Amino acid sequence: MMPNLSTAAIGAPITRLGVSFFPVYLPGNILPEINTGTHSKLVVRELEEAQVNALLAFNPTDTPVLVVDGEHFLGGKQNRAINATALIPARSERTLPVSCLEEGRWGEARAYQRDEVHASPRIRRMIQEGVYDSMAQEQSRSSNQANVWSEVRDEMQIHQAYSETGAAAENHRQIYQRDAKRDAAAIELTGLGPLPGQCGIAVSHGAWIATVELFGAPHLLAQHWGTLIRSHLLEHPKHSGFPSVDKALWVIRRFAVMQTQEAPGIGLGTDFRVRDEKRIGQALMHEENLVHGSFWMRHAKAA
Repeated sequence: MMPNLSTAAIGAPITRLGVSFFPVYLPGNILPEINTGTHSKLVVRELEEAQVNALLAFNPTDTPVLVVDGEHFLGGKQNRAINATALIPARSERTLPVSCLEEGRWGEARAYQRDEVHASPRIRRMIQEGVYDSMAQEQSRSSNQANVWSEVRDEMQIHQAYSETGAAAENHRQIYQRDAKRDAAAIELTGLGPLPGQCGIAVSHGAWIATVELFGAPHLLAQHWGTLIRSHLLEHPKHSGFPSVDKALWVIRRFAVMQTQEAPGIGLGTDFRVRDEKRIGQALMHEENLVHGSFWMRHAKAA
């Protein structure tokens, strides 16, 4: 169980292109100083003996740095997405479990940079499915890489995008390049930023709540706001109905009481995993407070 979620509060949504974003608040969630995002000074690079499913993260600062599941790093020998949220201690390094989002390249290592878009919701959900299984079976945080590549190929086919190396980054780049309304919506919402005190978002397609993404403090959400908005606006909702505050809050409360699979975090904190036939999610807790969590409905019929 994750009781921190049971105290969450939620506000009225803003809707663009059928995707609604509800602001979520976490009163009483107290964290120590933590940095994240592009200004955190985190260094990400290949291991000395490079591996598809792992990268090395070095924190050269005196403050712990949060790395969020689904963050998309471009460069290296191939583009990767982070499999599991991690809190890297000050002046230390950790090996991060990752998934490749560029099937056709294993080339000369380039410097890594964060993409302007998180991995798509479908890809992040697919990664979490694999990580849940690998945690249960062998206490690792590996995804099912074959399934992830298949998802990337499917998305590129659906959106009629092309990349010589099968790079998921090309999919979203071409979507926003072709769709002026989608790009304008992303620019608008990114510019608005989160509301004062806002710690997360619940995302709905029509009446269907698709995702809940929570951070333990407003400044952590603010650092990832634009990449998350652009990621969720990649989706083309097929669900009807009106977004409901009550329904969004009910979904958060349901995740709060699910039975958890727990393990030491990568670095600081404890890794929590939840899954049933309708839902899947993960959260990193530190000293009994939420640092980051992402929660997904697994099937459209799971209202």
